[in-house]
Amino acid sequence: MHHKNLFKGNLSVREMNKWFELFLGLVLLVFAILVGWASDAYTWTIFGKDLNFLHSAWVFLKGAVFWFVVMVASLLIVLGVNDLRE
Repeated sequence: MHHKNLFKGNLSVREMNKWFELFLGLVLLVFAILVGWASDAYTWTIFGKDLNFLHSAWVFLKGAVFWFVVMVASLLIVLGVNDLRE
């Protein structure tokens, strides 16, 4: 008895373009670095709280959003480079 793979036909539609994946990873990495640097270089305060993402990333991992964006960007860059090898 043969079973048809229902997801195989839809897989090609959901794959990312290797160049777009690499570009998106680089954009996210540069954005995270610029936000971290700008929040450290300038005074960002909202409701009396200091939004220094670079400092909070180094002190007790309060910069979870910063590290999440950096890790996703790094993953996209690695996946893009891996796709370029093929």
